[in-house]
Amino acid sequence: MENDELFKSRVDLSALKQSVDSIKQEIGKVIVGQDKMIDLLIVSILADGHVLLEGVPGVAKTLTAKLISKVIDADFSRIQFTPDLMPSDVLGTSVFNLKSSEFTFKRGPIFSNILLIDEINRAPAKTQSALFEVMEERQVTVDGKTYTMDEPYLVVATQNPIEQEGTYRLPEAQLDRFLFKIEVNYPNLDEEILILKGHHERRKKEELSRIDIVLTRDQIKDYRAKVHELHVDENLMQYIAKIVHETRNSPNLYLGASPRASIAILQSAKAFAGVQGRDFINPEDIKFVAKPVLRHRVILTPEKEMEGQSVDDIIDQTIEKIEIPR
Repeated sequence: MENDELFKSRVDLSALKQSVDSIKQEIGKVIVGQDKMIDLLIVSILADGHVLLEGVPGVAKTLTAKLISKVIDADFSRIQFTPDLMPSDVLGTSVFNLKSSEFTFKRGPIFSNILLIDEINRAPAKTQSALFEVMEERQVTVDGKTYTMDEPYLVVATQNPIEQEGTYRLPEAQLDRFLFKIEVNYPNLDEEILILKGHHERRKKEELSRIDIVLTRDQIKDYRAKVHELHVDENLMQYIAKIVHETRNSPNLYLGASPRASIAILQSAKAFAGVQGRDFINPEDIKFVAKPVLRHRVILTPEKEMEGQSVDDIIDQTIEKIEIPR
């Protein structure tokens, strides 16, 4: 009887998987490799979470964000963060209208579906704090009036891990509002050869013009609702909780992950399972999303930093300690 009820409650995700395959195909017309980054960006849209991309210049971080906005028929805006950027440059400002003798609000670039923030760590804390409300509550308050963002709403921020001159460290409270921190690496030799071939064949044609729309905003809302309905065994919830709890007890970590990290792993694992066309999550889904969810939420002890250990190394060791549910 229980199996019959489970069968009846199955969620059909074939349309979602087909849409995701089409998105990858469209992006693949321009981007070579970077499969994990693209997978995680798609997952973040379905899990309704923001993304921090970290990588050296020239590895297609900005271009990929633009392509994602094109395939889902979304409004796209871009802000280059600089040390002299003011909160009003991001949020917008009230302008006095001489005809009506009233102040009217002129919306800033933050009002979009996909907001790309280049080099987020270059702006001072006052400007970074302007993002707090919109990232958490999908709304901004200016002059006492609240403006709600249209769905989907996704902040994709980039930062350069090498160049630290003139940068400000992101506060932990802001980092915690990003669903993922994705490390974007160099392509391998074969991928770089394909990049050169593709660039030569395109003859400087506009990349975005080659991309077709795959998803509408309404479809994204529908797919998000389906992802929420996915089945999760209780032993897998315990597995997630044990991983996060272990980060708080690890002698290698100065700061462990918060309950927000547990929820982020659950939501993104469900989205990743949905992308695969499954209506249930498994331990591999959890392992796939755990590192990008945790790496910006935990801090190494000074001793481990001096030994040359990375956050990813410690997260891997932490996950290996936890018994995988059967």
